[in-house]
Amino acid sequence: MVNKMTRFIVTFTLLLLAIPAQAALVLLDRVAVIVDEDVIMQSTIDQRFSRIQSALTEDSPPVAVVKQQVIERLIVENLQLQMAEKAGIRISDEELNETLQGIAAQNQMTLEEFRQAVTDEGTSWREMREQIRQGVAISRVQQGAMRQRIQITEQEIMNFLASEVGESVTADEYNIAHILLSFPAQAETDEIQATKERADQIRQSLDEGADFETLAKTWSSSQTALEGGDIGWRKPGQLPGVLAGLPERMAIGEVAGPIKGGTGYHFIKLLRKRGAAAEGQINQSRVRHVLIKPNEIRTVEEAEALARQIRDEVVNAGADFAEVAKLHSDDSGSALSDGDLGWNRAGVFVPRFEEVIQSAELNQVSEVFQTQHGYHFLEVTERRVEDFTDRFKMGQADSYLRRQKFNDELESWLREIRDEAFVEIKVQE
Repeated sequence: MVNKMTRFIVTFTLLLLAIPAQAALVLLDRVAVIVDEDVIMQSTIDQRFSRIQSALTEDSPPVAVVKQQVIERLIVENLQLQMAEKAGIRISDEELNETLQGIAAQNQMTLEEFRQAVTDEGTSWREMREQIRQGVAISRVQQGAMRQRIQITEQEIMNFLASEVGESVTADEYNIAHILLSFPAQAETDEIQATKERADQIRQSLDEGADFETLAKTWSSSQTALEGGDIGWRKPGQLPGVLAGLPERMAIGEVAGPIKGGTGYHFIKLLRKRGAAAEGQINQSRVRHVLIKPNEIRTVEEAEALARQIRDEVVNAGADFAEVAKLHSDDSGSALSDGDLGWNRAGVFVPRFEEVIQSAELNQVSEVFQTQHGYHFLEVTERRVEDFTDRFKMGQADSYLRRQKFNDELESWLREIRDEAFVEIKVQE
């Protein structure tokens, strides 16, 4: 198989043969660096340097040094792109468009506005897309390499969780809305009483169904009043002392207050929560089912009719669900287990199957329903809430420790692949 370097030489030779002998040669581009099985053209170096040239100042290194840094950066990028190609990493147009939309959203633009901004700066949109595509591919290569190189032991995780930083990192977060009815620092008794009466009126309004956001905009003297009192995500330690400990005991949507503090009366509403306490408690269901599929000798209508007939045998004729599943279910994986799918959390099955599980009464056989797999009926035999809090925290700790090690390990790896590569710099300026 002809590699990239050979193809380049063959193509370049054919072009030379096609030029008339008397014609003057015009050098449009040239190979600047050979990197293993690929090359970096001079035009690529020039384009990259031109993007950073405007940012150079009197304190910047000499131009020759900057150009050398640009060449080294391109060499390392090229090596990673070669790895991506060998690994079969392909960034589809759909994935690329999603990435570009995310970049545009981060800059508070639509994709079309972002495209126009790029064009206005003199950059080709096609060139920008290719840069992003290469960046995503390189990121994939780096992530894969770091997964193999970075090892986090269980002891490291336990030590981290026991540390002050670990407790802070894994602490739950609460999205809170806040109303503050303030009174002066040296308030008289009647001023405090008047504020208390207004707070009681707000409490009554809330109890009668008034909108918290509207009340915050109307009455709150907090800096977040115009945002409906939304103060964003906070860890317990980031809340005023008078509110400490409240969010942990509240349900989502619950309002606490009025609570008297040193500056006034407070109300808080828990909008959302995230972290081990919120996400470590997993609702699970144990389900068994029977599946009847259409096939070469059974039409869709016949499959539905058979499913209804078998369900009727279970519900009305007293047939044993487990035996029916063994005899008739076309789900070979669960049929041998009496139709039992085991314990599962929400989200693992197709949407229609999930809907029936969530709406089913315990130990009651559902009606026959259809999914893309065929016709089913099911029974939820048990439900439970599994506590994965500790496991969730260990996952948080593992992710944090990996991020801490990522940059150092990445730099080491990049130096290694650069040192091991064949690199010939043909042009130096």
